[in-house]
Amino acid sequence: MHTATKTKKLTLVQAITDGLSTIMRERKEILLLGEDIGKNGGVFRATDGLQEEFGEDRVIDTPLSEAGIVGTGLGLAINGFIPVIEIQFMGFIYPAYEQIMTHVSRLRSRTMGHFTVPMVIRAPYGAGVRAPEIHSDSIETIFTHMPGVKVVCPSSPYDAKGLLIASIEDPDPVIFMESMRCYRSTREDVPEEKYSIEIGKGRMVSEGEDVTLISWGAMVQVAEQAAQNMQKQNITCDVIDLRTLYPIDKDIISKSVQKTGRAVIVHEAHATGGVGNDVLSIINDTSFLYMKAPIERVTGFDVPVPFFGFEDHYLPTTERVEKAIEKVVNF
Repeated sequence: MHTATKTKKLTLVQAITDGLSTIMRERKEILLLGEDIGKNGGVFRATDGLQEEFGEDRVIDTPLSEAGIVGTGLGLAINGFIPVIEIQFMGFIYPAYEQIMTHVSRLRSRTMGHFTVPMVIRAPYGAGVRAPEIHSDSIETIFTHMPGVKVVCPSSPYDAKGLLIASIEDPDPVIFMESMRCYRSTREDVPEEKYSIEIGKGRMVSEGEDVTLISWGAMVQVAEQAAQNMQKQNITCDVIDLRTLYPIDKDIISKSVQKTGRAVIVHEAHATGGVGNDVLSIINDTSFLYMKAPIERVTGFDVPVPFFGFEDHYLPTTERVEKAIEKVVNF
């Protein structure tokens, strides 16, 4: 007899907390490490209450040293533990870059498969929340260019819990990007039980016939709103949430653009070197002869994320996405 799954209405950050507690009850080898994650529950309260539940030996307040935290996590990962590290903001990860690039990403290759690094590095990212300088960087492309590391970026509470559990259970290191704009922007039914979402599989958010919109993180909501607005002009869009940026779901991209013949890629990271360029290359490689118009990109600008007064101008808006949709339709 089938019984309905119990669900709770959660925000994305609550789904992160729920995912961590769910998997930590099952797997005793999971340890959480990070700055202020224990007594304070993290700067965004993503680990709120977990030290009380699991103790100071499993939810560990660390010194203010990103390189030290990741280096410690690496040692734990190759000795039977599963560390889940919180970097307070994605923009603070730069001191740990050497550890991730030189050691975390390469250890499986360096030891010819004798060691794996089952580690998750969680990092809030993105503009639009009025954070100070360096707090709002969107630097996913640095890690997608780092073989040996997977890059996951959920946009919804349901996906956040399922992808986090899948990332923790993965034998390889995962950079888990959490959009600060999405942390408390929506609520969604999230199963209370354990579940996982396969890494490397995108999600079709909504379906249409005329244009494919491809995005991830906070920009999924922007793309969704633009697609809804374009229906007034009788233009319908496939909206794709990639969910995973490495490995990327080439099938969902190619299948959609071969149907619509037009594509708009939306991301808040800088245009130059952005993951959108890889998406564009996938379309070119798999679907060039199906295209009815050149591919458009709507991105952040090639400047550091600006201070509060200009932050909204830096970010892609629904208006910019709608103009790009009109451009490919009217080409």
